Amino acid sequence: MMSVTGAPTRLDETAKGVFVISATPFSDSGELDLASAERLTDFYLERGASGLTLLGMMGEAPKLSSEESHRFLTTVLQRVSGRVPVVVGVSSAGLSNLVHLAHDAMEAGAAGVMVAPMPSLKTEEQIIGYFRSVCQALGPDVPVVLQDFPLSLNVYLSVATIEQIATELPQVVMLKHEDWPGLSKLSRLRRNQSERGSRRLSILVGNGGLFLPQELTRGADGAMTGFAYPEMLVDVCKRHEAGDKDGAEDIFDAYLPLIRHETQPGLGLAVRKEILKRRGAIASAHVRAPGPKLDAIDQAELTVLMTRLERRLAQIR
Repeated sequence: MMSVTGAPTRLDETAKGVFVISATPFSDSGELDLASAERLTDFYLERGASGLTLLGMMGEAPKLSSEESHRFLTTVLQRVSGRVPVVVGVSSAGLSNLVHLAHDAMEAGAAGVMVAPMPSLKTEEQIIGYFRSVCQALGPDVPVVLQDFPLSLNVYLSVATIEQIATELPQVVMLKHEDWPGLSKLSRLRRNQSERGSRRLSILVGNGGLFLPQELTRGADGAMTGFAYPEMLVDVCKRHEAGDKDGAEDIFDAYLPLIRHETQPGLGLAVRKEILKRRGAIASAHVRAPGPKLDAIDQAELTVLMTRLERRLAQIR
């Protein structure tokens, strides 16, 4: 299959900024909504996204059929048309399925793929062996993002394990850092790079941006998460890079009540999709079953939080 975007730029260790994890839009009846996918892509790019990530955990990837996954990623890649790099989550219980989706994504114009460790992996030897197998199966031309999300995956990647993977597998170019608490881990990774010459990976952070200012100070290169106000993530990263750390904190503080609300376990995705709907990015806030749904009280609370945010932004502008 020919690339839909021409010759895409491959992801590498210099990646930085905000790679927004895209929601996957559905209609009210639960069908894949590709028109909203195009509108949502425009929404993210217009608000300054440095890149996009498709089929992430908050993108409801496990709820899509392989055919739906292909249609969604192809639609978004066509809409992006090479303007920013796109990472596609390809984690799967089966290695052959992982490789098939990864090659499908790369042929369609993706810049790289994201892989999480299997939940069954417990030891350092098992984890490193798994990523050796993945990289060998993918081939050396597929850039890989290593996803570190122990709270969800129940797999802990130590600093030593991450560094060993980076040393052995040069096609692993980025760490998606979502350990929690993880600030010390981030500092140790960057300190080892400085003091011992460990290979430098791009590090983008997740968790809804909940710790973004501190993570940037500790050495993160940006964020890979899906907050429904991506312009905040972009603004914080730009201010921080320019040396305006207080200004970055001030912007972040204004959004913090909504960040906290959107990172609620269990309900967060429904909140995020409802905000995106209210902002005109998608037509429906539907979350595929099994998934949460906001009731009338939830909706009223969200209205208050969004109204307060607008009032606060008007004050600080």
